[in-house]
Amino acid sequence: MGDPAGVGPEIIAKALADPEIRNICSPIVIGSQRVLDEAFRIAGKTFRVHVAASPAHTDPSPDVLNLLEAGELTAFERNRPSPLSGDASVRYIEKAVDLALRKEVDGIVTSPISKEALKMAGYPWPGHTEMIAEKCGVRNYAMMLAGGPLRVILVTIHTALRNVPGLIRKDSVLRTIKLAKRACDMLGIKDPRIAVAGLNPHAGEAGMFGDEETYAISPAVEDAKREGLPVSGPHPPDTVFHKAYKGEIDMIVCMYHDQGLIPLKMICFDTGVNATIGLPIIRTSPDHGTAYDIAWKGVASPSSMIAAINLAATLRV
Repeated sequence: MGDPAGVGPEIIAKALADPEIRNICSPIVIGSQRVLDEAFRIAGKTFRVHVAASPAHTDPSPDVLNLLEAGELTAFERNRPSPLSGDASVRYIEKAVDLALRKEVDGIVTSPISKEALKMAGYPWPGHTEMIAEKCGVRNYAMMLAGGPLRVILVTIHTALRNVPGLIRKDSVLRTIKLAKRACDMLGIKDPRIAVAGLNPHAGEAGMFGDEETYAISPAVEDAKREGLPVSGPHPPDTVFHKAYKGEIDMIVCMYHDQGLIPLKMICFDTGVNATIGLPIIRTSPDHGTAYDIAWKGVASPSSMIAAINLAATLRV
């Protein structure tokens, strides 16, 4: 359910009212019945909520929404981060990951959470991705975003921009290229075309505008080619996205968060999806935040949540 103070409950209510969703999966919500009932009212949707003890005890009726509760939530502040909402978010995620690791569910779709609320509740993670990876006991993972014709995977994720050059190393780039191939396999892309973006303008222009391409990115690409991976680069960042937009590239390895997310969100802000690659489970998420400013007003769009559910049902680990 994500942060109960944000748009997560509302977009769940709207997305699961879409009849197409029931054709691709049997959804189970992990969260609070009190919050979910209120979300249905705000969204103008009607479901009979069945509180199940486990995924094996759900009700398959089409007018029923199955819920697994993860701790009682008797009160919460709407439209703002709080320790209570941060703690609830973590409890929902922990239960979902546990079920997925035990193969009781086929995959999880996480609603938006607040990094500030996590911090207020005393948790150390900077986001969903790092938390879920730790819960799965995985260190080799990456964030992959998909929307429209673009798919991007990130070498660095949640870090200050000034830290990025120091984190661009041959091993980290090569690791992400391998995860890009794994993402293409999960997506069922045959003969994928993976492109690696440079860090600097013009991909460094032979070292004139920076040397990360020379000592880290190019060597990683060459090593990947020697291992038989279908990769090219480093490409100038200002042209590689256009090639992907035209259908010439299947996956772009990006050096930092906004390098990949700005172009993707520009063309598919409402339908972008985040997936964590490298986990032993399937995990996707809408590619937007808690949107506290519009939460609990009945106006949040479920488009990205619907896309995230669809992608989760498509992926294979």
